[in-house]
Amino acid sequence: MKRRSFLNSAISFSGLAMTWPILRGSSNVGTANSSKGFFSIDKRDDHWWFITPAGKPFFSIGLNHIDPATLRYPENIHLWRDKYQGSTIKWIKESVAPNLKQWGFNTVGWVQEVTVRQWRHSRSFTNDEYKALDMPYCHLLPFTEMHQWEQHTTHFDFFSTEWEEWCDYVARDHCAALSEDTNLIGYFYNDCPTWIHTQDQNKWRGPVFDPDRLKTETGKKELFELAQQYYKTTYDAIRRYDKNHLILGDRYEANAPIAIEVIDAALPYVDVLSFQDFRDPVTHLKDWHQKTGKPVLLADAAKMKWQTKKGEFTRNNGQWYAETLATLHKNPGCVGFHLCGAYQRNKARRYGLLDEQENPDQDNVALMQAANKRIHNWMEDRF
Repeated sequence: MKRRSFLNSAISFSGLAMTWPILRGSSNVGTANSSKGFFSIDKRDDHWWFITPAGKPFFSIGLNHIDPATLRYPENIHLWRDKYQGSTIKWIKESVAPNLKQWGFNTVGWVQEVTVRQWRHSRSFTNDEYKALDMPYCHLLPFTEMHQWEQHTTHFDFFSTEWEEWCDYVARDHCAALSEDTNLIGYFYNDCPTWIHTQDQNKWRGPVFDPDRLKTETGKKELFELAQQYYKTTYDAIRRYDKNHLILGDRYEANAPIAIEVIDAALPYVDVLSFQDFRDPVTHLKDWHQKTGKPVLLADAAKMKWQTKKGEFTRNNGQWYAETLATLHKNPGCVGFHLCGAYQRNKARRYGLLDEQENPDQDNVALMQAANKRIHNWMEDRF
């Protein structure tokens, strides 16, 4: 898939590792209200963890991409009508939540799902739908659409009054409604933002910032100031309406160019650094934590055959998932792993833990379930 294609660039992760500058931003966490009643983040026994409202360390094991429209094809809409009476609330209560818990997932990573092959995503859950879910979750705030897979929208001017007004609206619309929900872990922003890279489908708009300008100190300073304005504006908007929840920020594509100036600017305004990585998440998350001191989250990852043809379906690799989860859990900076699901396959993404008739991928689900249970048991024994 083009969305998952791996980008080659002179400004690579390995290049950054050789010439890492001193970070201007603070690496300390604590942007959210640390009082009891909401998820927070803290270090226990030299390991960073999410901390539950009850005060217990929590390693987030999430599933992404959960869309009820997958049950509304002509060949399976009878399930939607007869089994769930056309109710998303009923579907969440009787299908999504029980299955996730049975499979050992303790978090909904983010729910938006691919709707057409190249690329549109479905809506997020509503406040009432999250209440029906009744388990920890993360929520995406649609401040911008600079995702690496998005091909239709232009970039905002982050220094404009329109940008500030839009951020306030998004926070007022989303955060004000969710601010008292104790199941909410925190807020994501973009999925793989194109700060200094593009993909084929969005080369027409270019990256947010021309990477060639990073060859000069002036250009580096300009990108830092631009990113700082972006993260400060979004942070301020959220905190006007929600002082309780964590800020998980952008989900950076770990295998695309990532400008240190962007990371530097983000550090004071986010609680963790979040990444998508379909190539080598264990190595990259270890490196990013060591270099920044910030907790890290693998917010989207999986192993499977990506380049499927129309009508061809693929399966998630449960063995890879189990091995990756176990290794990430040992990383003292890693606070979770969210699987690029999906919950139920559709004809656009073409993979999922359930097929269109709600039959599970028994072999791979069993491997995931066992891996999740091992982490759960370890956490229970330790804490």
